[in-house]
Amino acid sequence: MFAKIIIDQDAKALDREFEYSIPKDLDVKVGMRVIVPFGSRSLQGFVVDISENCSFDEAKVKPILRTVEDFACLKKEMLALMFYMADKLHLKLASVLRLFLPSEMRTDKIKELVVRMCSLSDNFVMPSARAKKQLEIVSYLQERGQVEFSELSNKFGYAPLSALVKGGTVKIWMQQHNRTPEFDVIEKQERKLTPLQQRAVDTITENKTYLLHGVTGSGKTEVYMNLIERALSKGKSAIMLVPEISLTPQVLASFRSRFGEQVALIHSGLSAGERFDEWKRIFFGEAKVVVGARSAIFSPIENVGIIIIDEEHEQSYVSETNPRYDTHDIALFRRAYNNCTLVLGSATPSIESYAKAIDGEYQLVEMPVRVNGMEMPKIVVVDMLMEMRQGNNKIFSIPLIYELKNIIEEKKQAMIFINRRGFSSFQRCRQCGYVAKCSDCDVSLVYHVYENRLKCHYCGKRFKALDVCPSCGSRDIKQGAVGTERVVEELKSLFPGVPIFRMDNDTTSRKNGHRTILNEFRNAKPGILVGTQMIAKGHDFEDVLLVGIVDADQSLYQSDYRSIERTFQLITQVSGRAGRSAKQGRVILQTYSPKHFVYRFATNYDYKGFFKKEANLRKVTNFPPYARILRILFSHEDEKVVANECKMCYNEVKKIKEQYPDDFVYLDVMKAPLNKIKNKFRYQIMMRFKLEKADEIEKKVFLTVDPKAKSSVFFEVNPNNLS
Repeated sequence: MFAKIIIDQDAKALDREFEYSIPKDLDVKVGMRVIVPFGSRSLQGFVVDISENCSFDEAKVKPILRTVEDFACLKKEMLALMFYMADKLHLKLASVLRLFLPSEMRTDKIKELVVRMCSLSDNFVMPSARAKKQLEIVSYLQERGQVEFSELSNKFGYAPLSALVKGGTVKIWMQQHNRTPEFDVIEKQERKLTPLQQRAVDTITENKTYLLHGVTGSGKTEVYMNLIERALSKGKSAIMLVPEISLTPQVLASFRSRFGEQVALIHSGLSAGERFDEWKRIFFGEAKVVVGARSAIFSPIENVGIIIIDEEHEQSYVSETNPRYDTHDIALFRRAYNNCTLVLGSATPSIESYAKAIDGEYQLVEMPVRVNGMEMPKIVVVDMLMEMRQGNNKIFSIPLIYELKNIIEEKKQAMIFINRRGFSSFQRCRQCGYVAKCSDCDVSLVYHVYENRLKCHYCGKRFKALDVCPSCGSRDIKQGAVGTERVVEELKSLFPGVPIFRMDNDTTSRKNGHRTILNEFRNAKPGILVGTQMIAKGHDFEDVLLVGIVDADQSLYQSDYRSIERTFQLITQVSGRAGRSAKQGRVILQTYSPKHFVYRFATNYDYKGFFKKEANLRKVTNFPPYARILRILFSHEDEKVVANECKMCYNEVKKIKEQYPDDFVYLDVMKAPLNKIKNKFRYQIMMRFKLEKADEIEKKVFLTVDPKAKSSVFFEVNPNNLS
């Protein structure tokens, strides 16, 4: 017998199947990890097929050395998904396979945790009355049954415990221990569905794709739980995706209270041990409901009955590092493979998803009213240019300060949204114009006041803050646009003694950072939470009555065709955090462009009006979803190499354009907007073509460019970030 094996090496030259013979004494199955001889080395590989015949001279085929586990760690669905992603998304087979296993498992850096357990022997003898510690241990075990050896030893001392073990009173055995992610325990709540929620549940019955368009606070999560409950009652399993790690603790708590130990959690914030143990529980069928961020879509769960993508419009569902993929594509594949239901939920669906719902590709389900019956928060637009003319040059407008004072007097809560972390976005010399930039990346460094350091938000490098300009020697250093740190500092000076919390990538980098901050904020009355877009969706705090949007224009003028859409989504989502209980919320939106049409639609929560306007713009200008963008990104340490290679490939793509003169809308070659990241220079070919022959053109471009490229090349379809 012979096995086709993919070597676990992310190299273009090895991106194919290799054949090995299977020794008679080795039990090898499709999906297993194996160790094989490869040149002078022994490498790990994955068995993707087994057959009786070999394509080569059997005498020259080397045998598999051994298996890594005694079970196939890749299930059939994952192998099918691998081939689909490699073909459709132009990815290397090995890099796709790495998505399916915990990275520490692949590198053998994590093992099952086995702990020593203690309990009383069947015919134990009570220790002497003088041995007080021993009596305490016996009493403790009588009350609790089984206890870890380390817990008893730490609590009562090693010597008395050892004496009890030696005397036969306490017995010890080894037990496998699951490392479970921490979560808040909440009481199980059976909520009666509103008529709108019930209608949504009754509508979502078929094995197809639904778009659940529900305003913020309409109770979509309760609909999700009822749909999952129905799937479980039919013996099926479920996948529930959320866009941010910050949302997973509260979602996990809700789902654990409803579904108990059937729930497993998958996201990048888990420890290596937790991630491995949760993966195992899913793989062996102990968990039937998987909750998590983007990576949870690759969970090895079988017999899937429903997949839910909450806040489906979010950028975080698209991987912008290798391997690059869109979670929607993977979910659609798994929906078809399992013949199950896929639900995409959002208060502000992406233009692409809503267009598919309008065209009938998805079924639209609407929930236009909040579950508490309250009106949506009133949004007040403040013209910051007018504030400046009136002498206010500070971060906060007069209306926002007034509303914050009211919130504090009422002992309620407020959220302040600014989608920029750090103290300021750059440091610049006022005399010569020098801007501090990263030595490895073509970006300005962000100033962080609490550490008095400049940081690169792309590669993570840190530098000393500027006191003196290194170019001209001036001490006249200007701070750039404000970030979360600066906002917190200003709030503390305005409202001394009021608890103020900051939530961004810097404050949540430690384990359980999100959970800690959210719990502390929940209990602070009054309290103010300042944060980036990780506070903008999903959170439900009944005492938040005010939301302040410090710089609504920040996402509006980015060089991206989705910038207006993202601005509308962010405003609607963050505004939806206010007034989620018995009192209507208020929103103060600060802008320097109050007449821009996006604010008219956002302040009225008019998604349909916005969609009609934005979709018409996209259709007229040939942008997605009415055309396709293909970006080919080249990356290399030597700028000459990458520039020449990009130009050579561009000339080849031009020949394809000549074959499809009526289908190409745009084609050009250029430096990437961020020309250097992590010491690698980046060039790109950008093209846009009509949908009718998009698949055909894309395939030709890939087959033309990929064999010629020697540097790192990434293909992105309708990229989320054009920088």
